[in-house]
Amino acid sequence: MKLPALILAAIAFGGTALAETLLVNIKGAEVEVYKKASGDDLRIYRLDPEGHDPKTDKRPAVVFFFGGSWNGGSVAQFEPHANYLAGRGIVAFLADYRVKSRQKTPPLACVEDGKSAIRWVRQNAERLGVDPDKIIAGGGSAGGHVAATTGICDGLEGPNEDLSISSKSEALLLFNPVYDNGPDGYGHDRITEWFPAISPAHNITKGDPPTIVFLGSEDKLIPVSTAKKFRDDQEALGIKSELHVYEGEPHGFFNLKLGQGKKEHFIDTILKTDAFLVDLGYLEDEADKALLESISETAKK
Repeated sequence: MKLPALILAAIAFGGTALAETLLVNIKGAEVEVYKKASGDDLRIYRLDPEGHDPKTDKRPAVVFFFGGSWNGGSVAQFEPHANYLAGRGIVAFLADYRVKSRQKTPPLACVEDGKSAIRWVRQNAERLGVDPDKIIAGGGSAGGHVAATTGICDGLEGPNEDLSISSKSEALLLFNPVYDNGPDGYGHDRITEWFPAISPAHNITKGDPPTIVFLGSEDKLIPVSTAKKFRDDQEALGIKSELHVYEGEPHGFFNLKLGQGKKEHFIDTILKTDAFLVDLGYLEDEADKALLESISETAKK
């Protein structure tokens, strides 16, 4: 069901503000509400591969979470990535989640919603033609944190969740993720109440998902040393972990959709993502460079 763009005013939250969610026009996407929370409808946007038949297909899925310091952001951020992976045969989702600017919620709500989104995809896997054992989580910055928690951090589930259905992702695609929330990491003063449970870097255990991370060497939020330690900690437990550092690049260097990134970095990060997923058996054959070129040109506009 395709819906027109509009803003829905929801009920008062916290006694002082209205929760509101922008319904984004994602071309070709089907939209559903995956959760109701804080008086608001949280939507998930789905892009199916061409010719996808849920009655007969059982494809891998990816769920992307936007960045925005747990304060704001738009599901459109990862629209180009979703379009590319859908073009390669993966059912791609863009998940909205609660943030401070809209629902006056803390980072814990972001994490709860991320887990709810993964669970919703798994719960509806048969209807959507998705393989419930091949659900990938991806995201950037705070969205990278949300994605990482779905694969690494136990607990932190929202109320009234069906815990018989797992919220754990099976692979992680992380773009400058703020995944170390310790005293010397990002956002510690905002998550102290839930630390260390809410910090992916402090909860790595054997059996966590294979992970690929992209980071600029001049990122002011995530030091390269943090990313290297995260990779080394995963590898020490036998977890496949890739880290790609882009010299001289700042936070958001990959983000062509929002006008921050360079085309060559946007393309390179997706090509490396493609190769990572081929290695995991989630994709077959070679990357579709023609499709990627077309998407990159559209994303710049």
